[in-house]
Amino acid sequence: MIKKNQIFKAEFAEDGHLSELKMINDVHQMNWVISQAYLDELGYPGKEKLFGHFALRVGKKEFKSCEVLPRIVESADTARVIYDFEQFQVAVCYDFGEGDQLDWGIELFNHSEEALVVDDFGVWLSLAYVMFRDKNVLRNIHESAAIFSSISTNYTKLNAVRRDNQGSNLGLYQTSGETLSIGTYCEYENLFFENVSPSLDGVLFHKLILAGGYPEGYENRDWIYSKKQLILPAHSRKKWRYVFKTNADQTEFYQQAFDLGHPIIQFEPLNILGQKSHVTIKNPANKQIKNVSILYKDQEVRASDQTASLKQTAAGWQLSFTPQHLGEHKLVVQFMDGSEDFVVLNVMDGLAQVIEERADYICSSLYNGAEGSTPYAFEPISNQGESLGKLNLVLKKNLLGALVTSQVQKVEESAVRYVRQKWFIDGDFTRPRKLYGEFYRPMDFEYIGHLFFLLSEFDDEVLSLNDATTYLKWAADVFNLRVNPALHEDERGKEEAQMLGVYFLYIQDLLAKLKESELQDTYQTIKALWEQVTERVNQTSETYASAITEHFYDNAGFGPTAGALSEMGMVEGAQRYGQLLLANIGYSNDFRAQNPDRWWEALTYMIHSLWGGVTAASAYKVYEYLKDPAYLEASYRATAGILYCYDTHSTTTLPLEKGMAASTYAVAGPHLNRCDLSRERFGQATFFKDGGIFARLFENDTQTPDWDMGEELVAYLDSFGQKTFILKEGAQYRVINGSLEEAEDQIHVTSFAPYCKEFVLIEGDQQTILKAEGQRTITVSKSACLV
Repeated sequence: MIKKNQIFKAEFAEDGHLSELKMINDVHQMNWVISQAYLDELGYPGKEKLFGHFALRVGKKEFKSCEVLPRIVESADTARVIYDFEQFQVAVCYDFGEGDQLDWGIELFNHSEEALVVDDFGVWLSLAYVMFRDKNVLRNIHESAAIFSSISTNYTKLNAVRRDNQGSNLGLYQTSGETLSIGTYCEYENLFFENVSPSLDGVLFHKLILAGGYPEGYENRDWIYSKKQLILPAHSRKKWRYVFKTNADQTEFYQQAFDLGHPIIQFEPLNILGQKSHVTIKNPANKQIKNVSILYKDQEVRASDQTASLKQTAAGWQLSFTPQHLGEHKLVVQFMDGSEDFVVLNVMDGLAQVIEERADYICSSLYNGAEGSTPYAFEPISNQGESLGKLNLVLKKNLLGALVTSQVQKVEESAVRYVRQKWFIDGDFTRPRKLYGEFYRPMDFEYIGHLFFLLSEFDDEVLSLNDATTYLKWAADVFNLRVNPALHEDERGKEEAQMLGVYFLYIQDLLAKLKESELQDTYQTIKALWEQVTERVNQTSETYASAITEHFYDNAGFGPTAGALSEMGMVEGAQRYGQLLLANIGYSNDFRAQNPDRWWEALTYMIHSLWGGVTAASAYKVYEYLKDPAYLEASYRATAGILYCYDTHSTTTLPLEKGMAASTYAVAGPHLNRCDLSRERFGQATFFKDGGIFARLFENDTQTPDWDMGEELVAYLDSFGQKTFILKEGAQYRVINGSLEEAEDQIHVTSFAPYCKEFVLIEGDQQTILKAEGQRTITVSKSACLV
């Protein structure tokens, strides 16, 4: 069965599921839903999860659409797929009558004489979130989408953003009913240990949760999203309606939502305890605000506690409040028609305190010392270079913040007596050790090179084992091994040496220091290799080959590529790869769902501290070069989620001790691969008990949850860690990475940067640097734009 209108063409399978949804004028003819054909091709199960299928639980019994042959009732513009059960009926309805949209409805009819108590009801919304197992990276770019959801009581919406960011995205907007959540399920294959590269692909199925969503008796700390059951009286009907429309970008996505009756609520994802916060509410003309409340731990916070005020401005209603509690806050807007919308924002301690506590915890709780089970190592023990990021963070903190000599010397001791010996045979930088059985990873060396480089930044009197010049030479030697294919014997080593990586974050600093040193030969070699690899990547940017890493499509590839090409001033490549970044960083009513799109470490849509942070840093680098504020804003949205991984005051997840951190946060709830991880923070070792690749990566499931964290906070400290941005748009001012208060002809800005060095005033394509000189606040004249 085929249905179409002027925008969409849809095809339905015999069992009633939506098997194909295409935009008629799409040059790529992307199928916007996951197809049975692709699952069959790769041998993935999951046919019961295809678009429009559902499962419903009443009491102890589960009813599934895939176990029932439906009746399909169609007209010229509509199709009703009807599933009959003994007590009830479910209809999944599609209406193509509106020329520029597709209306999708779900109806539940209780035709029994008793109330129907539904403990769980979920309908599969299986849009094309697919990482294709295909080295033709263009297929992943043009025919796959990142799914960014905003889950709301009555105004749920999501945007399926095509990964090329060239427009023609698919927006979904709720127009009636209540949506409790959106869960996910992942099918994947990983051949990492088979020495295959690329080795990882997968499919993520999304599921609309209309009741329950979790097993009977399930509990977690998530107080923000409802898990309530649905009670349907005898002979009554419940309806849910959603609208699909195409959109060109984030702005049009929200405008379409507004046109369909959704309010627009703008909020800052990150807020600091005791600093003024602002939320703007733009409500449609037919939606009058009844009440605005702030919930903390599921309890309303009195206005007096928050010093809250609500006033109408040219941009809409503005709520200003000063948070007095740490952790997640839910701001709920109730309307006179009984509907409600909400946003989820976070309140943290001053970020200098967060980072100081983290560095102290690393050095006091994770360091083994001479007598430890693994002498001189920092826990958890890992063969991957990413695990050394926490050492780099300690050093960077001591360079920018309070210098604690003992912290620096512990890291130095680990670098000399553990790192050098583990990754290199007899400590010889020309003889890398094969820590992965038959191979080693050159990408590990970029973290080691950074470690030695940061040690070289300290004065000799702070160091205890070698002088700074020695560490600079070591950094140069290790970095040369990282980027020089001639220094590797096997093909994998030669190939990976030529891949871009996290080293784009610090290579310019390394080169500048080498240029002024006696290591001129090494400097010239590294400089030439850096220029060579970026020029090669730029020349081949039309093929997007650098978007492939060990994965078939990966922000660990296109992120550093965009950042590196921006560093080198290569405009075409930076623009091309930069678009992939904008399509990768989310926007949502929940700050935790604004992170860079990634799924592997959690088997669901997730925040991953390291690669999310590197992606945020990449977007920041692109902003610095192209001066497009879209990249700055995307970078900051992502950064707020990354900092959540270090937040020890969360009220919705398992608690972390002061200074602890967790590398991963599963955004989805329910997480249908591992329900216990729904909206939870954890480390990948938690998957150890699931076997497979995880059992080979980790020794047990009790290892600390932060094994690959730290490098992303070093990147943060080089960007938002030192700068705050003031954007002037017409007569309106707003701040990124700070708090703003207006007073007549002046604005007062307080920076959230832990080590603030400057404020940047942006107006159009003009930027003015306003020096902070150690101050966290600044006053700007509106008329003169001068301090």
